[in-house]
Amino acid sequence: MTSLTQMLAAGLHQQGQIIDSAQQHKLIQFVELLNKWNKVYNLTSVRKPQQMINLHLLDSLVMLPFFTQPDSGSPVKRVLDVGTGGGIPGIPLAICLPDIDFVLMDARGKKIRFIQAAIAQLGLKNVTAVHSRVEKYTIADDQRFERIISRAFASLADMLLFCRQLLAEQGRFLAMKGQIPEEEIAQLPEGFKITGINQLYVAGLNAQRHLIQLSFS
Repeated sequence: MTSLTQMLAAGLHQQGQIIDSAQQHKLIQFVELLNKWNKVYNLTSVRKPQQMINLHLLDSLVMLPFFTQPDSGSPVKRVLDVGTGGGIPGIPLAICLPDIDFVLMDARGKKIRFIQAAIAQLGLKNVTAVHSRVEKYTIADDQRFERIISRAFASLADMLLFCRQLLAEQGRFLAMKGQIPEEEIAQLPEGFKITGINQLYVAGLNAQRHLIQLSFS
């Protein structure tokens, strides 16, 4: 699928991102797997691989700059992708950030089965798939995540309340949204604050995209 490779390379260039050829190859393999499984498992409403390049890969990869510690610039160690669906944005990010451990969680078994197959076929050593509802998931305090990411998972308030027990003290929630969700921001629960609102440019996507960063107050 040379056209997919060319589309991805062109999109990364437009976004000003440099990703090595081996990682780009795995990203294309992921799209091919997603397209194959989607015909049976209905993992995403996006049906064409060409559209998946923009709507899934490039839309995920614009988040890459947000996985370093603000004080040192060193990469975070553990990330949770909650409500990951077909492994988005978790798998594209994990491919490009091999030194970070990603946990991809979803309550739907068919989506976790796909993610497990993708982990095996892509040889991803830094990804774990978890079949669970997030509010029922528990971990030890020293295993809490430095970043919890979501893409169309829930409202900001629900995300914070469902996931608060999983975030490290100095960690951040990263919520992918379209337009700035003013009403959701106004309804933030106590104990949380906005630490950043970043407008994102996604190549080939004619729509607003924003990343809302939140932390404990």
